Amino acid sequence: MSNKILVFVEQRNGEIKKSSLEAVKAGSLFAEQLGISSEAVVIGNEITNFNSISNYGISNVTHLKSADLALYSTTGYSQALSEYAKGTNADILFFANSSMAKDLAPHIAIQLDASLAMDCVELNIQNGEIIATRPVYAGKALAEIRLTKSTKIYTIRPNTFPLGEGNGKNTEVKIKEILNVNLSTKVTELKQNNDKIDVAEASIIVSGGRGLQAPENFAMLEELAKLLNAAVGASRAAVDAGWRPHGDQVGQTGKTVSPNLYIAVGISGAIQHLAGMRSSKYIVAINKDPEAPIFAAADYGIAGDAFEIVPKLIEELKK
Repeated sequence: MSNKILVFVEQRNGEIKKSSLEAVKAGSLFAEQLGISSEAVVIGNEITNFNSISNYGISNVTHLKSADLALYSTTGYSQALSEYAKGTNADILFFANSSMAKDLAPHIAIQLDASLAMDCVELNIQNGEIIATRPVYAGKALAEIRLTKSTKIYTIRPNTFPLGEGNGKNTEVKIKEILNVNLSTKVTELKQNNDKIDVAEASIIVSGGRGLQAPENFAMLEELAKLLNAAVGASRAAVDAGWRPHGDQVGQTGKTVSPNLYIAVGISGAIQHLAGMRSSKYIVAINKDPEAPIFAAADYGIAGDAFEIVPKLIEELKK
């Protein structure tokens, strides 16, 4: 029988990440179904924006506070979180499947001698246990996994548990000062590209695929995205061709997104891509092939040449 679910809540410059709030929502739901308690943990120094956490089901929040942990450190964070998990008898840990979690969760698993399921796209309860579904074979198949060790860790792909409306509950924050932080390396400065919006967090996404023909043609999507305050995404074909970084990839082997508006430009609509964006509120497809599968998923479709249509959209938006 499980004792407690502990949700690691990631923050950047004191701001709680949306994907972590989704993990909070999942932790609350599964704690209720399993009949156990749940708690959220935030690591950092000067953090004040805790109220968004309780909006999604967990009102008990612990702030592991240290000036040495103001910036992310693998050794510092893993030491603080694993010791806190042991001290509270938490035997289920949830993370959002972010870049930080991909680094941190395996270290925590080793320190807690825990089983680990990464990049879960679905979680269900069977016979009182959490069953995780995650992609295998480069996304060509999905495997259902039951973790067998007494302590279990799950990282949850963003947008697997859409937030919806918050419940407005008050957050109870407990501050625990962390002393004697073990820092084998120390981060002294963090530089971010503030102009680039993460596709997993964006409310509007403009994505390009093989139909754009060359990497330089993404420039027009960048211009369109800037006018819409949107993120730029890409299909797997565009990423495999080296046109865009993997962090921009939308799809089963990339990031799952759920924006208010998804504009697919020159993307045929392979099932792997649709799996990553079909939950978008509105989908607009621009493709010169009127038989492209993307049109079956689109709310609005334009069958035509993207090199004519996108510049006209940009021109109209500038007006």
